[in-house]
Amino acid sequence: MAPHPFHSGAPLAPRLASALAEVPVVASVIGTQPLRQFLTAPAKVCILASFTVGQLPKVVPALVRAGKTVFVNVDSSPGLAQDRGALEFIKNMGVHGVVSTRLSLIEKGRPLGLLTMMKVFVTDRSNLPRSTDAISRGAPDLVEIMPAPIIARMSERAQRAMSPSVAAGFVETPADVALALALGSVAAATSDPRLWHLRRDQLPPVPPTALKRPAAPQE
Repeated sequence: MAPHPFHSGAPLAPRLASALAEVPVVASVIGTQPLRQFLTAPAKVCILASFTVGQLPKVVPALVRAGKTVFVNVDSSPGLAQDRGALEFIKNMGVHGVVSTRLSLIEKGRPLGLLTMMKVFVTDRSNLPRSTDAISRGAPDLVEIMPAPIIARMSERAQRAMSPSVAAGFVETPADVALALALGSVAAATSDPRLWHLRRDQLPPVPPTALKRPAAPQE
């Protein structure tokens, strides 16, 4: 596969590269209802959100046995503390990675052997320096950029600073996934189970005009 035109960030962790090789979609599994659909889908990577601290020990081992790579969004797990003890707890049950907006949790995850994904909301250009500084300090394995359509408005320099990235939010169609990848993200995250079956060879072509970033002031 040819390299993406805008992607030149840090290399992807081998486990993630393998898991995303066939299906470049991360399943956002919100609550227990979509679990069965994810277990039978070809997507290999998931983010568990809105699972209580009591539900996780029942859910995570089943996903791991199914060969899934499991991230837990610590920020949205009711009852789960925001500290090293919480990370040790989910690590011991088999979780592979942690998702958080908090730099302190990202920094604590790596020494424990957890994959880390920093969630970043890009609401305007003014918060880009703060976000890129946190990413530089935390050195996460992945950066979840929200919302996905903002990536087309970011400069190449800003996106390189947030690489490897996962585009999330408003990812609703195969074309959205294809555009995110063409703009440099390594995957797109979505809660739509229909996209959990989307393989690379099924991606639609991306019009060249969609890859032209508009002229913008320096961040």
